[in-house]
Amino acid sequence: MNIALFGSTGTTGQLVIEQALEQDHTVTAFTRNPHNLKQAHPNLSPFQGDVLDYRSVLDATKNHDAVICTLGMPILNKDKLRSKGTKNIVQAMNEAGVSRLICLSSMGVGDSQQLLPIKYKYLIAPLFMRHIFADHAAQEQIIKQSNLDWTIVRPGSFTKALTSKLYRHGFTKADKPAKIKISPPDLASFLLNQLINNTYLHQSPCISY
Repeated sequence: MNIALFGSTGTTGQLVIEQALEQDHTVTAFTRNPHNLKQAHPNLSPFQGDVLDYRSVLDATKNHDAVICTLGMPILNKDKLRSKGTKNIVQAMNEAGVSRLICLSSMGVGDSQQLLPIKYKYLIAPLFMRHIFADHAAQEQIIKQSNLDWTIVRPGSFTKALTSKLYRHGFTKADKPAKIKISPPDLASFLLNQLINNTYLHQSPCISY
């Protein structure tokens, strides 16, 4: 597939690029600074732009089969880049006629809050993650109100453990994850798998161990 990737220089974005190229996809990596891209490959095209600039987002989105959004910001950042950027991405996809969107969110957002352990729900989330969760919640709302073929992926917190490919997904209140952890390589793999799997079309699955 021909993929436009937003958030290409973050931990998850770099791994999405690596695995997508291994799977013979073509990737347009949208970034403010192409020099931060670690890979060079014939099927990788850096695209310099600002996700807050609609025209550059539109130009990067045209002529693609799907969009993957892994936008991220520091934990205490209040700039709402995810939601503001995603608003431009959704609008650009509509104008460019691209319908498939895979977007990275976080476990604990929306109805997935019920899956969090007590210390996460009442201590870590409200004290340290509130800006991230608020931005992701607004981001998710923009996507869910669109007419796109979207899947929102909500991972647990990152672990440095090596990829295991034994992760689980699609949790419920009666079937909570054993650990609120996921390795970035496993997360990148799951994001890419959604491009060819409609199991979670118009859904927001959590992924963890």
